Amino acid sequence: MRVDLFDFELPNERIALRPARPRDAAKMLVVNPASDPELTDVGVRQLAEFLEPRDALVFNDTKVIPAQLEGTRTRGDAVARIGATLHLRAGEDRWWAFVRPAKKLVIGDRVRFGIQNDTCMSAVLDATVADKGDAGEVLLVFDVAGPALDQAIMDVGHIPLPPYISAQRGEDEQDKSDYQTIFADREGAVAAPTAGLHFTPELLQSLTDRGIEQHRVTLHVGAGTFLPVKADDTAEHKMHAEWGEISEETVAALRAVKARGNRVVSVGTTSLRILESASQGPEGLAPFRGETSIFITPGYRFRTIDALMTNFHLPRSTLFMLVSAFSGLETMKRAYAHAIASEYRFYSYGDASLLFPAVSAKAEG
Repeated sequence: MRVDLFDFELPNERIALRPARPRDAAKMLVVNPASDPELTDVGVRQLAEFLEPRDALVFNDTKVIPAQLEGTRTRGDAVARIGATLHLRAGEDRWWAFVRPAKKLVIGDRVRFGIQNDTCMSAVLDATVADKGDAGEVLLVFDVAGPALDQAIMDVGHIPLPPYISAQRGEDEQDKSDYQTIFADREGAVAAPTAGLHFTPELLQSLTDRGIEQHRVTLHVGAGTFLPVKADDTAEHKMHAEWGEISEETVAALRAVKARGNRVVSVGTTSLRILESASQGPEGLAPFRGETSIFITPGYRFRTIDALMTNFHLPRSTLFMLVSAFSGLETMKRAYAHAIASEYRFYSYGDASLLFPAVSAKAEG
């Protein structure tokens, strides 16, 4: 499909620079192509009203790491400033990273990240450039490995705020908590699963009181989620891989939900991507552990997901393509136009939507 079909105009003032406080005070647009009205304005706190007892919410329990690193490359007398955003772990001592400027690095270069001065050299992390990918990503092999590397990244890195936020303000202490969900447990993401940012203990209690099941999966969100689609056609776009896992216990629970006729509701596109990645075999949803680069565009037949809670996404992005595949492109264009006119807040720290499927996208039974 033509990428320009997924374009729309978004006023800059609609980009949220801070989350709602409390988190569950955000607005929520319910989008149901099969109902009249198609669009309903409510609040996140009303989520339970749109679900049935014994439906199941699926959360992503990934935890954001301080994956933005700043450092220098020294080659003889020539010194260059380097910024790197880790996006996919490739081993105990190595990460693939998006680097700026990538043209300043060649295989074999040494890069030192962290604080450097004449009196203190403790907060530093050294790496060697081992490979360069076709899309400008760089494989960094660090001088330490395993837990020592994890701690070094914690010491020298900082939270990689999305570029549409960092272009307007700097990172601060508040972001260290704001940019984590209450489900954050397994370290490895370089971007937050932002639909989960809306949840509070009070909201979870209201869902429990309604009889809604709650389950967890893991998808370590990569920095590729921020990259624009540069191709003119979706068939020419290459997704970057992300690592995820679904346990046998969670699979058994979700199979039971489907078997009794209840709905699986994905909290976020990240949970959706790992669930659909684990549903590609002949038996449907199965335990999964590994990398996925699933790319969902209109025409995709959803196998597991029955509803989706998600934030509002970038124009021409893979995530807007995904929600258009789920609820229909024309429906989502109307929904986003309504959200803009109604002053919804967009992107990572913004408001939420609760999407139900277009008839053509309903899960295969």
